[in-house]
Amino acid sequence: QVRLVESGGGSVEAGGSLRLSCAASGYGLSSYCMGWFRQAPGKEREGVASIDSDGSTSYADSVKGRFAISRDNAKNALYLQMNNLKPEDTAMYYCGADLFCGVLAGRAIGSHRGYWGPGTQVTVSS
Repeated sequence: QVRLVESGGGSVEAGGSLRLSCAASGYGLSSYCMGWFRQAPGKEREGVASIDSDGSTSYADSVKGRFAISRDNAKNALYLQMNNLKPEDTAMYYCGADLFCGVLAGRAIGSHRGYWGPGTQVTVSS
């Protein structure tokens, strides 16, 4: 059974940085697409960034140039470096994994299909 656990969230001022980590256990995910998603209260879930098994990446327009996704298959880990944070980045951040990025993009957070972590809160104050 695969288990994903996020860490690294917290509270920062606008312009600050955070680095989120997602540790996977139970199964190697090197052949999976992995991604970061976020959801703020009263808002729809947003796909933030994804990284495929070949290392190709994709970003939401709202975070391009500020966030960087990376993975370390040897450590079975996923990362999200977030720079120049803005108050609108405030949300619960979740990592997810599925065989294909196109499929992962359509999954609901916490879906029984694919793999999801419990989330980590990011709060950015102005």
